[in-house]
Amino acid sequence: MHLNHSPNALVRLTQQLVDTLSHLPHSLTALLARFSIAAVFWQSGQTKIQGFAINLVDGTFELGMPSLAPFTLALFADEYQVPLLPVELAAYMATVAEHLFPILILLGLATRFSSLALLGMTLVIQVFVYPGAYATHGVWAAVLLWLISRGPGVLAIDHLIARRFQ
Repeated sequence: MHLNHSPNALVRLTQQLVDTLSHLPHSLTALLARFSIAAVFWQSGQTKIQGFAINLVDGTFELGMPSLAPFTLALFADEYQVPLLPVELAAYMATVAEHLFPILILLGLATRFSSLALLGMTLVIQVFVYPGAYATHGVWAAVLLWLISRGPGVLAIDHLIARRFQ
């Protein structure tokens, strides 16, 4: 068997590979993005509360009346120090956001708006809390921008709503 090692053969092979990869379904990529980013924020939110817990990794579930964990206010007062917001308000807002928006994103409900809210939260964290963590926050921002610009795909409540009103 004779292999053609010409540059044209390499270009054709590369183009075939690019064409094949470009057919990856957006809906599956978006579902993976939705689950991944939701897990990041949900798990962070779970560290801030006590009494209610769902672990997305091992599936454990614990139910009680949720409240801020004792160290959460201290964390916001001493380490996070978000400007312009009182410590208690910032702690409650972040904790609610880290639970509400991941659920919406996972369901594919108000995905673009929920992603925009978490992108804003990511920017606040990057600028005011952990400016050295740009590599991590850049990945979060890329996933959130993907969802904002492309939407959640067909495996989402947003898609069902859009079909209903078209």
